Amino acid sequence: MGQVLINALVNAALIGPPAVAFSMLFGILRFPNFAIGGYITVGAFAVFAFNVTLGLPLVLATLLGMAVTGALVWLSDEIVFKPMREHSPITLLIVSIALTLILEQGVRLFWGADVRGFDLPLTRPMKFAGMRITVEQVWIIGLALAVASLTHAILRYTRIGKAMRATSDNFMLAQVRGINTGRVIAFTWLYCGALFGLTGTLGGLDLVIEPLLGWNLTIPIFAAAILGGIGSAYGAMLGALLVGIAEELTVLVLPSTYKVGVGFIIIALLLLLRPQGLFGEAQIKK
Repeated sequence: MGQVLINALVNAALIGPPAVAFSMLFGILRFPNFAIGGYITVGAFAVFAFNVTLGLPLVLATLLGMAVTGALVWLSDEIVFKPMREHSPITLLIVSIALTLILEQGVRLFWGADVRGFDLPLTRPMKFAGMRITVEQVWIIGLALAVASLTHAILRYTRIGKAMRATSDNFMLAQVRGINTGRVIAFTWLYCGALFGLTGTLGGLDLVIEPLLGWNLTIPIFAAAILGGIGSAYGAMLGALLVGIAEELTVLVLPSTYKVGVGFIIIALLLLLRPQGLFGEAQIKK
């Protein structure tokens, strides 16, 4: 059972940062962005290019990959989503699906479909009390905790973070109060893009680097965001932990291949029974 808990923590740490980013984007822009899978894949291959192709240390490669992904995500808003801001959320959802397919196929065209990995020294897993955890998994958990702490600090203590919360609560009122919503949107895209780039590194450390890396993480990310109350960064953190635990508990009674179905089940049950999520508040439409 202890090993299951460790695996659950690693799983939660892997989907936590992108779930936070997805929720933050939804809170500001009010549409589910399916392009997150493409962003994560591009981030992973950008870090791979800096680390393996150019021979840079993984830490520096990750920072550069986060910058590249942040810029790409911001550009995707400027070129694709911003001109369509007045369209319905369903239209933007369809556009985001098309965008993630374009990004993933672009990666496949440029790098091929081969499975890849970062240039890292081989290390033995650490063992204690019959449990084992790798150095890479320790880094994944540590980085996820750092993201949670940084996101909390930004939202709670910075001027831009307070503006983001106000814009998320009521976009029109934020504009009336003089908040530069354009600046808020741009910062949100850049910050969330950096988190997607970081997720590419986390996925490459725990899984493998492949064109479908981001797509394979999309459903658990959506499940975590919806479970925590879509639009809530804090709820997404808790949702990621619960989804991680649920997926690993499934392995105790079913083959691991069925683990991917947990996200679908969580999404279906929540949409039927509690659409606002466990930690969200119901909205009354007038």
